[in-house]
Amino acid sequence: MSRHVAIVTDSTAYLLPRTMERHGITAVPLTVVLGDQALEEGTEISARSLAQALQKRRPVTTSRPSPQLFAETYRKAAEAGATEIVSLHLSSEISGTYDAAVQAAREAPVPVRVVDTGVVAMALGFCALAAAEAAEAGGTVDEAVTAAEKRAAGTSTYFYVDNLDYLRRGGRIGAAQALLGSALAVKPLLQLEDGRIELLEKVRTASKAIARLEEIVAERAGSAQVDIAVHHLTAPERASALADRLRARVPGVADLHVSEVGAVIGAHTGPGLLGVVVSPR
Repeated sequence: MSRHVAIVTDSTAYLLPRTMERHGITAVPLTVVLGDQALEEGTEISARSLAQALQKRRPVTTSRPSPQLFAETYRKAAEAGATEIVSLHLSSEISGTYDAAVQAAREAPVPVRVVDTGVVAMALGFCALAAAEAAEAGGTVDEAVTAAEKRAAGTSTYFYVDNLDYLRRGGRIGAAQALLGSALAVKPLLQLEDGRIELLEKVRTASKAIARLEEIVAERAGSAQVDIAVHHLTAPERASALADRLRARVPGVADLHVSEVGAVIGAHTGPGLLGVVVSPR
């Protein structure tokens, strides 16, 4: 594996530790602030602990990594032999993580290309994997960035939440839309569009919303070869059942991942989240 181009992402990519180790990817953790405790995603707070705090209505906020944490990550990559770094992060429309990485990159000991992918969760994970595979094949920084950007541009992210309250509290979706959804007692389907969370459809019941989510994903995938990730928060059975149906329904599925989101995304979506990432190869 070529190590001259190091790949850095953040903890919202939700890549498995063994996958990151195999491809030489480093993830910088975002922070969940639970009461007066600042906890790193992935090591100091689990999705389950986060869900329990939300259900008890404890105050929960999230925070980007500090520029200093990025600077330390870039320094370690350079010390390990990297001569250039590609740093890929979740949408700048929903987090300041990209800006923190840009600040740190200015003082890094080696050149750093910071990329706002405009995506999150395994959509970001697929971008990081694409960049890593390009680097492993001996590609340049430009080739790794192009691979990631191409993957991001082709990837779609759809998700269902039990209500819009958590997104409204976190400022991730307009208050008017949240109030409208509550007033109509709908189950919202959302999508990531131009890096922002947008209301896609309003469906009357949870079962109809999940069935509609399945239809949308199947239509988006078509007959192309795609990777799919099914995410959830405290809904493993529902996620597994949806994954099984998609595996049977989408003929071009290459890899299909099922995983619980981490605490950062969970803080903004709330328990009951069910999301699907569709990423053509």
